[in-house]
Amino acid sequence: MYILGVVGPGQVMIIALVIVVLFFGGKKIPELMKGLGQGVKEFKDASKGDNTSSTEITKEDK
Repeated sequence: MYILGVVGPGQVMIIALVIVVLFFGGKKIPELMKGLGQGVKEFKDASKGDNTSSTEITKEDK
């Protein structure tokens, strides 16, 4: 427990990043971030009350 008091927030982020890279691998991270970004966008749209989804918008644009 004492060690956590010595480690700063920047070091915790670096350690977490290293663990994520080791767990998922370098090639999966962009796919994970894309999915996370789409999820956040859908959440924001839903919280605003926007009923059109991102898939409907892309189909209309093409």
